[in-house]
Amino acid sequence: MKRIGITIGDINGIGPEVALKAVSTFRWPADTQFVFIGNERILREQSAAMNILIPRKTLFLNIESPAKWQPGNIRVDASRMAEQAIRRAVEGCLSGELDAMVTAPICKEGFHKAGINVPGHTEYLAELTQTKNVGMMLMGGGLRVMLVTRHIPIAGVPAALSRKNIREHIELTGQALELFGIKNGKIGVCGLNPHAGDGGVLGREEIELINPAIRAARKKGYNVSDAVPADTLFFQAFNKQYDAVVAMYHDQGLAPLKMIGFDEGINVTLGLPIIRTSPDHGTAFGLAGKNQASPTSMKNAMALAIEMAGKPNPWKK
Repeated sequence: MKRIGITIGDINGIGPEVALKAVSTFRWPADTQFVFIGNERILREQSAAMNILIPRKTLFLNIESPAKWQPGNIRVDASRMAEQAIRRAVEGCLSGELDAMVTAPICKEGFHKAGINVPGHTEYLAELTQTKNVGMMLMGGGLRVMLVTRHIPIAGVPAALSRKNIREHIELTGQALELFGIKNGKIGVCGLNPHAGDGGVLGREEIELINPAIRAARKKGYNVSDAVPADTLFFQAFNKQYDAVVAMYHDQGLAPLKMIGFDEGINVTLGLPIIRTSPDHGTAFGLAGKNQASPTSMKNAMALAIEMAGKPNPWKK
C-alpha cells in the first residue's frame, strides 16, 4: 500500500478544496491511500460546505489548531498550521510512515507575518531534510523546466548564479529524466541575457558561467545543449527537441510553461531523500470557498507522487 501524505496548505485558500476534489473525483490505484495532514475539523467543514465527499479509506493526521476557516483571509494561525503540517509530513516521509508528500499551496505573506522566515516550500524542505543540493522542476503543457534560481528578486539573479549551481541543476535534471524513464534525455539550457549574450556584447554570464558549467556536465555524461536564447529554446522544447529545459530564473522558466499549461502544472522537488510534489498554483484567495477551483493540477501532482513512490529514489541515502 502506498501512503501519500497531503498537506492541506493555507486553509483559507483553495488548497483543501482542490485536494478534496482530487481525492474524491478521480479513480486512483487500489493500492494507494491518501493521508490528509492538517486540521480534520476544518477539512470536514469545507467538505460539507462544498458538498465534496471524502472517500472512506482516506486517513487524517490531525494538526490541532484554534484557526477558523475564513476564505480569502491571510491569517497567522492558518500559516502556523500549514507550517506544522509540512513538518509532520516530512517526519512521516523520513520515517517510512508515508511514501510521498503532496503539498497544497501556502501563503508566503502569511508565513512572513507568522515569523516563519523561509522563501518557500523548496527551501524549507531542504532545511528539514538537511539537503544541500535541491532543484525545483515544473512540469506542464508538455514541458519540464528546472529553475537554477527560485524565489529571489530579479536584481539578485546574476550574482546568485555560479558554475557550480548551474552544473548541479543540470545534473539534477538529467537524474530526474532517468527517474521518469527517459534515457540520455536532451537538456536545453537557457542563456541569462537576450540572444544568450550575443558573444559577450549583451553580457558575459554565458561565456564565464553557463557554458563552462555545461561543459562540466557533459564530462559527466549528460546530454546538454550550449546556452540557447530562451525565446528560441522554449519553442524548440515545445516541439519536442528537448526533454527538459534549465532556466536561469523563476519567470524565465515559468512564464512559457504557465502560458500553455496553467491549469495542469506540477512542481516536483528534486534532490531530496523524500518525494515531494505539488500543484503549480498558489492559494487563489479570490476563488476560495466558492467551489470553483479546478483540481487538475493537484490531481496531476498526486499521480506523479504515486508514480515516483514506486521507483527507487536516486537521492535517498
